[in-house]
Amino acid sequence: MAEQEPRRVLLVTHTGREEAVEVARAAHRLLTGAGMLVRLLGGEAEALELDPAEIVDDPEKAANDVELIMVLGGDGSILRGAELARPHGTPVLGVNLGHVGFLAEAEVDDLERIVQVVVDRSYAVEERMTLAVDVLLDGHLIFDTWALNEASVEKAAREKMLEVLVEVDDRPLSRWGCDGVVVATPTGSTAYAFSAGGPIVWPEVEAILMVPLSAHALFSRPIVVAPTSRLSIELVPSWHGRGVLWCDGRRMVEVPPGAEIQVRRGSTPVRLARAHEAPFTDRLVAKFDLPVLGWRGAAERKRNGNNTHNHSENTSSSADGNRQQEN
Repeated sequence: MAEQEPRRVLLVTHTGREEAVEVARAAHRLLTGAGMLVRLLGGEAEALELDPAEIVDDPEKAANDVELIMVLGGDGSILRGAELARPHGTPVLGVNLGHVGFLAEAEVDDLERIVQVVVDRSYAVEERMTLAVDVLLDGHLIFDTWALNEASVEKAAREKMLEVLVEVDDRPLSRWGCDGVVVATPTGSTAYAFSAGGPIVWPEVEAILMVPLSAHALFSRPIVVAPTSRLSIELVPSWHGRGVLWCDGRRMVEVPPGAEIQVRRGSTPVRLARAHEAPFTDRLVAKFDLPVLGWRGAAERKRNGNNTHNHSENTSSSADGNRQQEN
């Protein structure tokens, strides 16, 4: 009988943080104890000192033949894991060691249970839409990349504004003097776009958001367009301010006056592993610590429907009895 191929998990972590290194060692111990093979990036292996482990030096090949990428860190680390995973369609599961950690599936205190979910293959996988981003100058492509959260065009110099022309589906929308423009996915609606005043969009909604940054214009509200739309942001040639394009805060290129940034839906999604069945509303409440304790809205009444109904009946009967006694 042929020997069965071992199950592999790529472990990605922020080795510059002592807590992350300790959590990585704990995850390695749990995974290898369950008979799984842990793969490490060559740049992280020396700091982690994990044995046994499979080490891969080429990041482009790191996600080959692994069933999952487990990322230990904040959203920045998870976005790095998404870069490794996306070309191979490998699911990414994040364990939060940062602050809000919207992309993470679990907190560090839940590590043992999450590892068991990985071992049991009892997680679900969500596909999150991405953005394809092209930069053109004089009609020629000079840079192309992608984003899971957002593509942001920002001024390169603090003392200068950008002057931009914005189009949607090849039709002019507006002209803004501004600090920049953020184009985001629903996944990124809780990141930079949210900080800039954009709406929170549920992950199941397929749409593209555009949020101006400190625009000097009467019409400068965030807009939400169809996932099939194409957005264009052109730096006005007569305006001498240079711009910078950032994608997910990780990939950057300078954008000269006259350049056009085109953004559309990407053809390749990012796959996120989910171990919880909690709806997005509950995640939102937990991440932002929203005040819902003592809530007496419709959801609470539904949860306590029988008690509320019985209470209403008892109150009604009591009132009827009192009226009969009065009569």
